[in-house]
Parts: sequence; C-alpha cells; structure tokens
Amino acid sequence: METIVESPLQFSRQAVKEIRRLMEEPGFDNTNLLRIGVKGGGCSGLSYILGFDKKQEQDQVFESNDLTFIMNPAHSIYLTGMQIHWEDGLNARGFSFNNPNASKTCGCGTSFAV
Repeated sequence: METIVESPLQFSRQAVKEIRRLMEEPGFDNTNLLRIGVKGGGCSGLSYILGFDKKQEQDQVFESNDLTFIMNPAHSIYLTGMQIHWEDGLNARGFSFNNPNASKTCGCGTSFAV
C-alpha cells in the first residue's frame, strides 16, 4: 500500500472536474496517474508538467480535493503552495497555475522563474 503524503498544492473544483473528465475518456490508461512537476525550458526558465504517467520509484503520492497525483519530491521546492485552476471561458481555456514561488511568469502562463 502506497503512503499518501499531504499535498503541497491545491486544485480548484473546476480543475478536478476537468481532470476527472479526461480520465473518463475512452481509451484512458487506468494504470497511469496524474503527474505534476516542472522541467527546464519555456520562456521564463521552467515549465509546468501536468499530465498522466506511470509512477517512478522516486515519486511521492499525494492527495488533494479527492484527487490522487504523483510528483518527484525534488519538484516540491518549486510547487509548494501552488493552486491549479481550469479556465473554460471565451478568452481563456485550459489549466492555469497560481504559483507563489514564481518570481516572474511568461505571458502564456505555462512557464515561470524562481
């Protein structure tokens, strides 16, 4: 049994609803888990990772708003306190990230600097 650690970040209700919708799509691989993380790149230095993936040995399992996700513990320094939202409006559609650790973000909202 996997130990679930207290979540370093939060999802809005709209984000949880959209993630669950994606997981209910035909052909979704139920062996994958939601992965949150960062990677180098993007116009501000780091980009967010939000997708489905297999759990790796170093990953920790978290739960937030009844949603289970995995994250490499080394990424928590960049993501602790972050809120993930889902925007579904005419001018903006997609996931948005409100990260208190970001010293600057790019216009597209998917990359940041610390």
